[in-house]
Amino acid sequence: MRVINLIVVHCSATRSDRCYAEHDLTTDHLRRGFSGAGYHYYIRKNGDIKSLRPVDKPGAHAKGYNANSIGICYEGGLDEHGRPADTRTPFQKHSLRVLVLLLLKDYPGSRLCGHRDLSPDLNHNGEIEPEEWIKACPCFDAVTILQNPPPVNPAYL
Repeated sequence: MRVINLIVVHCSATRSDRCYAEHDLTTDHLRRGFSGAGYHYYIRKNGDIKSLRPVDKPGAHAKGYNANSIGICYEGGLDEHGRPADTRTPFQKHSLRVLVLLLLKDYPGSRLCGHRDLSPDLNHNGEIEPEEWIKACPCFDAVTILQNPPPVNPAYL
């Protein structure tokens, strides 16, 4: 088994008013020359967690970080006009939190971050600031998954 010390959250960068199933994601990644979906897990709008790549195999989701990371992607990330936005449904928020907590139990000491947080520190101040992001993905601060109180279980709304 490979060493895991990083959990990276992504968005699919697809519009919130459109469906983008795991088959669509895998097909797009195959067209880009990947051997399959680049993420280990994919979270649909209804909260379903899809396993796309075995955890014991490196992903293809964050250049320079794939060897020691697990990639999680949620469906969405763009509003209905195609602009970056936190489009996570209550179901996605719930599933993402549960998945991250389970992975942190399996890989204690791992760092949680968003793909945008792996952008280069262009001004060398030790902090990746919004103006340095290569992309907005995942359109929210991934660390808040652990800082915010758990979302209400959407099944009981």
